[in-house]
Amino acid sequence: MKYVNQPVVKKDAYALLSGKPVYCDDLALKDCLVIKLLRSPHAHARILDIDTTAAKRIPGIVEIYTYKDVPGSRFTLAGQTYPEPSPYDRKILDEIVRYVGDEVAIIVGVDEVCAEKAMKLIKVTYEVLPALLDFTKAIDHPVIVHEEDDYKTLCDIGNERMRNICSKGESVVGDVDEVFKECDVILERDYHTKANAQAMMETFRSYAYIDTYDRLNVVSSTQVPFHVRRMVSNALEIPKSSIRVAKPRIGGGFGAKQTGCCEIFAAFVTWKLKKPSKIVYTREETFMASNSRHEMKMHVKIGAKKDGEILAIDLHTLSNTGAYGEHGSTTVGLSGHKSLPIYNHVKASRFTYDVVYTNTMQAGAYRGYGATQGQFAVESIVNELADELHMDPCELRLKNMVQEKEVMSQYYNEYLQSCALDRCLKRAMEMIDWKNKPLRKDMGDKVRSLGVALSMQGSGIANVDIASVIIKLMDDGFYTLAIGATDMGTGCDTILAQMAAECLECDVDQIITQPVDTDSSPYDTGSYASASTYVTGMAVVKACDELKQKLIKEASILLDTKEEYITFDGQRIMAVEEGKEISLKDFANKCFEGGKGKALIGEASHVSPTSPPPFMAGIAEVDVDKLTGEISIVDYVAVVDCGTVINTNLARVQTEGGIAQGIGMALYEDVTYSSKGKMRNNSFLQYKIPTRMDVGKIRVDFESSYENSGPFGAKSIGEVVINTPSPALASAVAHASGVYVRTLPITAEKVLMKKDEE
Repeated sequence: MKYVNQPVVKKDAYALLSGKPVYCDDLALKDCLVIKLLRSPHAHARILDIDTTAAKRIPGIVEIYTYKDVPGSRFTLAGQTYPEPSPYDRKILDEIVRYVGDEVAIIVGVDEVCAEKAMKLIKVTYEVLPALLDFTKAIDHPVIVHEEDDYKTLCDIGNERMRNICSKGESVVGDVDEVFKECDVILERDYHTKANAQAMMETFRSYAYIDTYDRLNVVSSTQVPFHVRRMVSNALEIPKSSIRVAKPRIGGGFGAKQTGCCEIFAAFVTWKLKKPSKIVYTREETFMASNSRHEMKMHVKIGAKKDGEILAIDLHTLSNTGAYGEHGSTTVGLSGHKSLPIYNHVKASRFTYDVVYTNTMQAGAYRGYGATQGQFAVESIVNELADELHMDPCELRLKNMVQEKEVMSQYYNEYLQSCALDRCLKRAMEMIDWKNKPLRKDMGDKVRSLGVALSMQGSGIANVDIASVIIKLMDDGFYTLAIGATDMGTGCDTILAQMAAECLECDVDQIITQPVDTDSSPYDTGSYASASTYVTGMAVVKACDELKQKLIKEASILLDTKEEYITFDGQRIMAVEEGKEISLKDFANKCFEGGKGKALIGEASHVSPTSPPPFMAGIAEVDVDKLTGEISIVDYVAVVDCGTVINTNLARVQTEGGIAQGIGMALYEDVTYSSKGKMRNNSFLQYKIPTRMDVGKIRVDFESSYENSGPFGAKSIGEVVINTPSPALASAVAHASGVYVRTLPITAEKVLMKKDEE
């Protein structure tokens, strides 16, 4: 292959490096009104009165809106395919505020200065209500987060809102209780992962304007333009045909921008005033009033024979969705369905879950989307089982791990077409020199140790995600590729162009990838669930095949020959038997000559009935200081099976970045709240993310498998790479210190005090 499996440079690399204005706020209209949001200082309260009289006197203030001024429909901000499995449980502004940071008033001014002044003069009278802050006590708590009568769900998600249950469910394979009776060793443990901030470089932002045709145009840094259109339609109670959503370059998302945090405010103001407006979240707002990873507590029970054969796993997940239910019912599923299938040979398994409301900031999507939390629990208890059995944790995994050609009962009974997990683990062992190193080595002041973990994810959402592609042959023989998938820095614009170039046998520079616009782009569910390469990639392949067939048919007419005689090498169209030939450039131009030909367009959509999992093995080598408990990463090796690697450079960067984020979750990041529900970690001074100096040496390799259902044999890579650091590091620290930290993050204090603090 000429372009697939090659280190092609990202299409936007030079523009970004040279600092060209490409992001949302760079492109906002200069006369935009500025929007600021007054936010609740209380975790739970009823608004009794809002006095905006003094605030409206500030020069430059155009309008201030309260809950009395906005439409009354409830909706969800979850960027999911309709009907969304997330509850319709919020309004643009509500009389009830449900967390510190919830929106109270929309302030519109000519600039930021006057809007900030006005914010300080708005007088709000609250009836402060008791707040529910501990998610472990949420079920049947006296405080009910959502008592409203117009609350609704579009899907059966096991919702019991009057018990503070957003969603609940179970998945059982075999008779778990009976199989546990056969086990020689049984372990039960609780694991706790905290809320984490996605911490992307570009905060939430959006601007809106009314075009010549009186349509509402929303430009936003979002992963889900088509879903944002539906959110705006639902919130403003206007038809989708009145709305256009466009996406410029995105400065990172990591799942955060799968939630429509800010678009409805710019859309509402512009629709009301018929003037352009913009909203840009501060870093503090992004931390405390957007969304985060779901905090989860997982109770795991595992049973095995003395020889290490794992017979049964029982997992219960309690997930905190916060004040609103965005992604609550879906994220939790991955904690079991993407962790239990790694050990597919068990005789029985059970996965149960409860997702609860609390008066903390709502959770949402974050790279790994629940699998990260579940795999911390399951991989950790497998490591503890290895220690209990005095077995090598890698050998225990090789004995029990899922293999190619198996049916994964806890992964929706999917047939595993491609899997190189065993080769990934063996290669990682070679890279770290596993067999020649002890799990624990005393080095005097420090102890050096090893820990391992496995991971799997998915490739899009089976029978849900849809991608559409339009590719056109243009004059002079170049192509325009219209997609609905959003490049949020991952390079999907480049990767999809590589696939098109491979199909059409042309240079990647001949493929012009068009920006996403809901008016002109074909429909795509969006960039999430690791779907772009796998799902949209197949749509690209199908559209290119259709275009080639049309090209051959039209060429046979122009060359006056039979279709079966035509060959196309990307630059020339030939009928070798008849000695006829025309260049692609000349052919394309003839297609646009009046009466000589016709414009050629290939279009296709793709929905996959399966979601083939990528796999990864990660091994951490750490030093733990005996005196201080300080943890230093010496080496981290990772080997990934993502099928065929499409872009070798981008795949490597994705893997290294995901590992760095996983290290942050494992060792540093921790969202905490005061006793009154105020988030303590609302800036980078309080919320620690790892720097390059903190992550140590990261080494990455790939083991190829071939996924028949994917483009050129490819699977996804975006999310699987974040999941191994937490359990691998927890095991390594346990081997060094004797302390198994089961509540993240793993800190020096917990190690030094020999205590896993809650």
